[in-house]
Amino acid sequence: MPRAATPSQQLSRFLAKYTPKIAAQARRALAKMRKLLPGSTEMVYDNYNGLVIGFGPTEKPSLAILSILLMPDHITLCFLKGASLPDPKRRLKGSGNLVRHIRLVPPTVLDDPEILDLINAALYRAKAPINPKARRQLILNRRNFLRLSPSLTIALAAEKPPISTFLTATVVL
Repeated sequence: MPRAATPSQQLSRFLAKYTPKIAAQARRALAKMRKLLPGSTEMVYDNYNGLVIGFGPTEKPSLAILSILLMPDHITLCFLKGASLPDPKRRLKGSGNLVRHIRLVPPTVLDDPEILDLINAALYRAKAPINPKARRQLILNRRNFLRLSPSLTIALAAEKPPISTFLTATVVL
């Protein structure tokens, strides 16, 4: 019987579904986020909308602070409580009640002092802090959601999405 893939291997497979350019940018963004957030728990969600990698202090999604969203043509850094962050230069986009985001174009956006200040502000305001001495965890949650946005439902109508599946795997790195 073949061995099940590790969460790291599964994440690599998810990234391989993207163009080489997007996959390379995602790997760089992940490496940078891992340096900025030692001890974080990474929660990976592969769904029809894109690949989401959330960063938080525990495996509880409600405590996630930041996430990276991979779409077929771009990568975005999301501030999950970004609406309340001080952003005098209006670098963050979005108009919802909670989330703000910035596209990682160019990929060096994560080196920008203004963005680093926003990341630090998000970490400072988080409900629960990330323990930098904790071991990084990678948690995969694969969901094929039955409730899709109307435009996505139309786009997928010909493909007949499968019944909802849920897989969770955790590895301490």
